[in-house]
Amino acid sequence: MATKIFLASPVISATRTPIAPKAIASRLGTPLAATLAATSVLTMVPVLPAAGGGNQTYKIYYGTAASAANYGGYGGNSDRKASAEYVYDVPEGWKERLVSKVEKGTNGTDSEFYNPKKKTEKEYLTFLAGFRQLAPRDVILNNLALSDVELQDLIAGADKVVSEERKDETGQVYYLYEIDGVGKHSLITVTCAKNKLYAHFVNAPAPEWNRDHDTLTHLRDSFKTVSSS
Repeated sequence: MATKIFLASPVISATRTPIAPKAIASRLGTPLAATLAATSVLTMVPVLPAAGGGNQTYKIYYGTAASAANYGGYGGNSDRKASAEYVYDVPEGWKERLVSKVEKGTNGTDSEFYNPKKKTEKEYLTFLAGFRQLAPRDVILNNLALSDVELQDLIAGADKVVSEERKDETGQVYYLYEIDGVGKHSLITVTCAKNKLYAHFVNAPAPEWNRDHDTLTHLRDSFKTVSSS
């Protein structure tokens, strides 16, 4: 049965597929066949509240990717918006957590923002080089968990893991995962572009998930890669 979760983006719905959490967790010893590398830049542009999103306003985050060796290597004349390879919305008032060079080189974290009132309510993006196309959905989730201990724990104790495959108006494929864990909820969107894999995460404890559901789903919907002009 086809479902429609995304309302903010012009995507094609696809069949939702439940994934057994314990089956994924049991394969977490598989090595990653990818080189981890990421660097991001920030340009914040105000955007209007989404329809049905109440009074919440957002800013657009423009992120670009490079090797960890290039961390902090952008000059003042760099056109950050033109260099962006992905974008996503950030709620007004959320704070950026600066990602270290070590993190960029080890687990691929490229950018992260959090709610200062509840720091475990956050969104972040990881980046992996060397992916020409997406592997099967359960394999991708397994690989992501290899470099994210919190994700491993969430999957292992999850009540439900659901995945979907979507396509945008250009035909680019996005994998969507929704993990209903013990006291925590996670929305993950994964896609491949330019021989790279991008994974956007939106995490929240159960109380914040129930309270901020519309905002958090808006954040998920806002993520997309940027085509070269």
